[in-house]
Amino acid sequence: MSQSILQKKHEIEDLQQRLARCAIVARYGQEEPGALVHAFSDLEESFRKFLDEHLPRLADPLVQGEQLEDLLLDIQQEFRHILYHIHDPQIFRVLEPTHGWLTVAEVERS
Repeated sequence: MSQSILQKKHEIEDLQQRLARCAIVARYGQEEPGALVHAFSDLEESFRKFLDEHLPRLADPLVQGEQLEDLLLDIQQEFRHILYHIHDPQIFRVLEPTHGWLTVAEVERS
């Protein structure tokens, strides 16, 4: 597991101050730097969880059947969390202007 980057208060505050002085961020208002830092911090945690926990289990040939299905549902939730944090800051909303595609019908499990 690699070392966290945006999990310490001074790193978060430093980045938020630098983003607040960035014109492309400031045009979205005073809340945008904080929203961005929060998104980046949570994205870091989610990406690490996927890479360090989910992906190794997914690659394990012993994970099958219901265990594999549960793992896929866990990954689905993690990806949903990632998508939320990509869409939450206004600066990234140009990537996908709508989020209706984030809503998925429940799949019936047999």
